[in-house]
Order: sequence, then structure tokens, then C-alpha cells
Amino acid sequence: MNNHSLSTWVEEVARQTQPDRVVWCDGSEEEYRGLIRTMLADGTLLELDQEEYPGCYLHRSHPSDVARTEHLTFICTDKAEDVGPTNNWMAPADAREKVGKLFNGSMRGRTMYVVPYMMGPVGSPASKVGVEITDSPYVAASMRIMTRMGKVALDHLGSSTDFCRGLHSLGDLNPERRFIAHFPKERLIWSVGSGYGGNALLGKKCFALRIASTMARDEGWLAEHMLIMGLEDPEGRTTYICAAFPSACGKTNLAMLVPPASQKGWKVWTVGDDIAWMRVGPDGRLWAINPEAGYFGVAPGTGRKTNPHAMDTVRSNTIFTNVAMTPRRTPWWEGMDSSPPEGLVDWQGRPWSGKEPAAHPNARFCSPARQCPSASPMMDAPEGVPISAFIFGGRRAKLAPLVYEARDWEHGVYLGASMASETTAAATGKVGVVRRDPMAMRPFCGYNMGDYFGHWLDMGRGHANMPKVFHVNWFRQNDAGKYLWPGFGENLRVLRWMHDRIHGVAKGRETSIGILPEDGELDTSGLGIEPQAMRELFSVDRDAWLEDLVDQEQFFGSFGKQMPEGIWRQHHNLRERLKG
Repeated sequence: MNNHSLSTWVEEVARQTQPDRVVWCDGSEEEYRGLIRTMLADGTLLELDQEEYPGCYLHRSHPSDVARTEHLTFICTDKAEDVGPTNNWMAPADAREKVGKLFNGSMRGRTMYVVPYMMGPVGSPASKVGVEITDSPYVAASMRIMTRMGKVALDHLGSSTDFCRGLHSLGDLNPERRFIAHFPKERLIWSVGSGYGGNALLGKKCFALRIASTMARDEGWLAEHMLIMGLEDPEGRTTYICAAFPSACGKTNLAMLVPPASQKGWKVWTVGDDIAWMRVGPDGRLWAINPEAGYFGVAPGTGRKTNPHAMDTVRSNTIFTNVAMTPRRTPWWEGMDSSPPEGLVDWQGRPWSGKEPAAHPNARFCSPARQCPSASPMMDAPEGVPISAFIFGGRRAKLAPLVYEARDWEHGVYLGASMASETTAAATGKVGVVRRDPMAMRPFCGYNMGDYFGHWLDMGRGHANMPKVFHVNWFRQNDAGKYLWPGFGENLRVLRWMHDRIHGVAKGRETSIGILPEDGELDTSGLGIEPQAMRELFSVDRDAWLEDLVDQEQFFGSFGKQMPEGIWRQHHNLRERLKG
């Protein structure tokens, strides 16, 4: 170990946390197997049926520790206005007093794992190194799946001081002493009191989005909560697309879309399902890498009908968290396409009563990305892939049409900034409550989102080859509450229209909100959709849009002087077009 800055920091942390021993992780298969054996021995993991699910294990987290804790997640900067109204702020001095002290002696009786990891492909100039110190073998093993971990990261780092420091301790798992604190200026993350993935796998949302978004602002690139997919046409030409969706809007399903039999010759390649880092290349186009090497996906709702590629991906070398277990020691969750078997054990290890979900609604799978049947051959390309389009989307029962396109870059940034989705009954007890979630980054932007919108606008200045921007809504309903569009694999038909727009084939038609498909441009053959349903799918209710603009204006106004003039201009222009 020849990195003085890193070794000095590790020694400081060891003195504060006082572990029984310190282990530097090398990322090897042998080391991973050792971590698994350790967790099987102490009950942290349960072995699943190794014939049916080879290399798969089940972890059960503490019932109070099952999801990201947004209300306990803080951005620590000198001034509160630097983080804006969508983040929780804590002064760095207060964080050191309130959170820092919780690490004193927190690893006594435990092993301290030093986990060097790289976010991004080997050899990519866009890749970044992080080091997470943790007392959780579950975290160390999961980070090996989710990142390029160990020697490869240290080799990339060399003697540089440019790495993100992450300190994680389970502490006593008391929710009263649970914090996730980010220090953007220091490129530092503290997480204590939680073992849940989103709070504890610090390379994921903490580094790859909250810290990386501030790095991207400072260095002139984008760190986004977006899938990356390649759409290959029958001629063999692949067009790469990034897409951002709030939760429960089908993001992973789109990333791994299986073309229906009717769409002969078309293929979808999965570059990434969750995060994209993008830089302007020498050709003036945006080039994207997926910083991750694995999937940390929600299991409930994933099945053969909704996402067959995900089901194939998780059949080996996967760590499941908080799913149910069958008497055959295989995983089970709601939406898995099979009825719950007799003798099912729920996510807390109790005989399932049938009255509550067997798997926790936020149960997860952690799987290597290379196992996905649709894994792109460009997944590990150091240069990344050139992005031709952005897709923004949300769940809107009545408002947004199936698909429309922004007129230009500023209008496209406005579409992302004004993104919103309606909550479901399962999530809140109320249907149709609109939640603003710009670019699906509301929980993950590490600085003031008004400045973030400005950064997006700046990225397009002087670059003629920026991606086209589209908005989609797979969830439009008729008055009877029935979905008008079949969704899932049939969404490829919408992607094909985008493909035709990108390559100058489809003409489109101008409307008050943007460019919609011209009659006949969207292939609906064989779907049996009535002409009236198609009219509803693309109808624009002016009064409803004007009403939505009132809520939008209130949200934009919360950012005060940080809100860019370009976004306000697009907002006011839309209002005038709707009134006219």
C-alpha cells in the first residue's frame, strides 16, 4: 500500500473506531467466499438451495432498518442555501459534534474492512475511486458485486489523493442514532446506525449521485439517476438512450426490455439500470458510462411477465435481502408469477400468516450486471457510449400524453425540471397526489437544485450535438381507470418513434406542449387499441395543464434566486401557449 493519504486516513479511523482487527479487501473470489462463510457461520446470511440458486444467499436486516432514511440524510455545507429546499442541511461543525462522535469505539469486537472500489470501467478516464471503511461483512460482500473492488481500484488510484472517503458503521442500529452525512467539499461520507444497502453501500446513491453530482457541477459533467440502454434496429445500428423515472414507474423494466415477437429484428441492450455519468466527448456528443458493476434492485413486482431478464439475472451469485423463503429454501416475493407455497417463511423469519406481505415491499436483490441476458457488449467500454436521447417520465393518470418531444435543449431541461409523478395507494394511502421529482434526482442531488437546473442548461451551451429530450407516460388512464397503453415490452413501439425522430425519419407535429407523433407514425398494429383510446392517449387538457402549472410554479418558486431564468421562460411560454 503506497498511498500515504489513504493509509493515514485508515489509521485515523482505526484509532477512533477501535476494531479488533483491520482487513484490506483485495476483491478476489477467495476473499468473497471467505466473507460468505463468515456470515453463514454467524447467521448474517442463510444459504439458499444451491442447485436451484447457485451462489445465492438470504440476508434479513433489522425490522427498523429496511429502506433509505431520507429524513436522516444530510448534506453538510457552510451555508444552508447551498443545499436548497429539497435537501436536509447540517453545518459541518454540528455534524462532527452530533454524528462524528457516534464512531468513537463503534467497531469494538468487530472487524474493520477497508474496501477500495472503482466507479466506472477499468481504464476509463471518467472512472472515480472511493474507499469505504465498514464493520459489516454484508456491505463488503455487496460492494464486491456492485463495484470494481480491491486491487483494480488501488491500481487506478495510485498515489493520488483524489478519492471519496466513506466511513460506515452499524453502530447499535438504533434509529435514534442513525445518520447519513455527506460533506461535498471534502468528498466525505459518514453513515452510522444502518446496515440497509442504500444507506450502507456508500458507492451507490451517496457517492455516485450525491457527492458525484457536486463533482460533476464543479468539473463540467453530469452524474444522473438514469438507466442507459442501447436500441438496436434491424439494420444493426445501435442508438443509446438515457432515461430517468421516479420510483414505481418501470425504470428497471425499460432498461431490460424484452422486445415482443411482433417487433422483429429489434434488440435492447442494457448498459446500466440506475446511474449514468456523462461527459462531452471530442465529437461534441454526450458520452455515458455506468459507474456500477451490479444491480441493487427491488424484488417485489419483478416476475417473468414484467422483467424476464431480471429473473434470469438473479438465479445465481445473488444476495437477496428481506425476501421470503420457501420450504425448498428458494426466494419468493409478491409479483413473482407463482402462488405463495405452503410453509412460506416471511422476511422476518416467521411462518407467513397471509395477512401481511411475505417479502418486505423494499426487499432487494444484489446481482452482478454481467449476468443479465441483455448486458451490453459496451458495458465495460472505457469511452462509454454516445447518448442520442434523454427520456423523462412519470405516472400521470390524466395529464401527460404517451410521448412527446422537447423543441430544443432549454425546453428539454424544463421537461426534466418539471417532472412529477402521482403516488399510488400502496405508497401513501392516497391516489393521485403529485410529487415533484426533477430528473428523478430529488433525493439524490447533492446541492441546490436551482443551481442544478442551471448546470444542465450550461451543459448544452455551445454543443450542437446534445441529445434529443422526450417525455413519456406509460400510465395514462381512461375515465374508468383503465390503462390506455399496454406498456412493458410494447413500450418498444414508443422507443421506435424516438429512434425515427433521432434519425430524421419521423416528422412529428407541433403542439402547445411539444412535438407529438404524427398520425400513423407510432406503430400500433396488432395491439387492438381503438382510435378513441389513441386520441385519449395524446389528448392535452388545457385546463388540467394550467392547473398543474400552478403547482409547478410554487415548486419552482421554492428555489428563489437560484432558479434559472431559462426554466422560468419555458414555464411562462407554456402557459401562454396553453391560454392561446
